[in-house]
Amino acid sequence: MLIPVILFLIGLLFLIKGGDWFVDGATGIAERFHLPDLLIGATVVSIGTTLPEVMVSATSAVSGHSEIAYGNAIGSIICNTALISAITIAVRPGKVSRKTLTLPICFFFAAALFYAGVAYTTGSFTRPVGILLLLLFAVYMVLTVRQMTTAETASTNDTKNTKESSITKEIILLIAGAVLIAIGADLLVDNGTLIAEALGVPESVIALTFVALGTSLPELVTAITSLIKGHSALSLGNIIGANLFNLVLVCGISITLNPFHIPVSSTLFGYNASLVLDLPVMFAVMLLLTIPALVRQKLSRVQGILLLIIYASYCVIQFTM
Repeated sequence: MLIPVILFLIGLLFLIKGGDWFVDGATGIAERFHLPDLLIGATVVSIGTTLPEVMVSATSAVSGHSEIAYGNAIGSIICNTALISAITIAVRPGKVSRKTLTLPICFFFAAALFYAGVAYTTGSFTRPVGILLLLLFAVYMVLTVRQMTTAETASTNDTKNTKESSITKEIILLIAGAVLIAIGADLLVDNGTLIAEALGVPESVIALTFVALGTSLPELVTAITSLIKGHSALSLGNIIGANLFNLVLVCGISITLNPFHIPVSSTLFGYNASLVLDLPVMFAVMLLLTIPALVRQKLSRVQGILLLIIYASYCVIQFTM
């Protein structure tokens, strides 16, 4: 047990330092091209912090652990929204840009409705479903790159020239941060799962809570680092982008590699707990986070507190079923 604990702590250190470098690189690039923090957070940062979920879910799907592949993606969305973004909002609520948020939010709910529709009507995810999710990811990235290109074109040439000498450093920080985050998350998940299993926690609960939290730690580290550095909008964009990527990229890859049925590891009111609890909670927390943001163009501390209460209740139910 000692070695897993040591490796777990090393993974945590990697995540912290990787998050620091990643935020520095991402914000540097955003400032260089006059890109909004929300936009860079919803694309570049989100891809980097979603790498652990991609690796864990893909590996789990190929090795036949569909419960982890499925639970990790859904659990990560719930954790990102109701824990990580909740902490950010509770500590430092602020204004948001409706224009920047609209695209990732619309794509998330379109993907979520498609995903849930398949889950409730067929109970299984086939390879065509995975391919369609990946196509949604491709379309989103094309539209977002166009948005970023427009913003870049609007920026002044003077700004580009004054920062030309440091572009290499920012790219290196971004890549090095992503690598450290991926390695750190891998160490955390592998050794954290060993610790959890030694304590007798079921695989389904591990996937929806422990593994989901472990693979969401990059988002948590990025959120905390962004708050400290005064880039709270970057954190919010990262959360929404990461949630979208969990559905279209993480689920898309794992389903395409190895199609699977929705795991039935526990029941609630006589039905599959995932259909009664996990998917409805996913929709509920994302609606609570995004609707006020789009309508009022600002976030409130009350939202953060409500989301934290929901996450705490969700975890309690998971461990008592």
